[in-house]
Amino acid sequence: MDNRFRAREILSRLRVRSGLIAALAVLVLCRPSWTSIWIGLLISFLGLAVRAWAAGHLNKEKELAVSGPYRYSRNPLYLGNLIIGLGITAGSRSWWVAGVFAVYFALFYPLVIRRERDRMKELFAEQYENYRSRVPSFFPSLFRPRFPSRRKFNWQLYKKNKEYRALAGIVFFWVFLAVKILIID
Repeated sequence: MDNRFRAREILSRLRVRSGLIAALAVLVLCRPSWTSIWIGLLISFLGLAVRAWAAGHLNKEKELAVSGPYRYSRNPLYLGNLIIGLGITAGSRSWWVAGVFAVYFALFYPLVIRRERDRMKELFAEQYENYRSRVPSFFPSLFRPRFPSRRKFNWQLYKKNKEYRALAGIVFFWVFLAVKILIID
């Protein structure tokens, strides 16, 4: 096992624990205002909408997701996370929070995206290569044609993927920030 592989595995295991530490740091370092909360809330809910849309098209490891937002990005769940993180950063009104988010995202998401790509290649080899050649990895492109698919959003997949947990976590975060303003003011 080479050192790069070992480092990736260690980072992968640390991602969730580090996420909890980062979330606690955000809650301590944030300095929200009512205006920042409303702006951050709107941005976060846009990210949640992207994640929800993706979850309603994702049948994990059973078929390659190529419909809905997967027509424009191979990683719309992670794109949704980026948007949510930008919302949290805006709502927190803290350069420290922006730094925590930037470091966390830059450290873990390239690794997660690479692992996901390798897994899809393993599960859906030929189909994935065709898809990969036509759809950008992360940011949607206005210049590439979207991937053709007529599949509709499926609420059962949304529930199966437990996307409601992301909603609950975001609601908790914004309630906490509101309470923090009420206690500080």
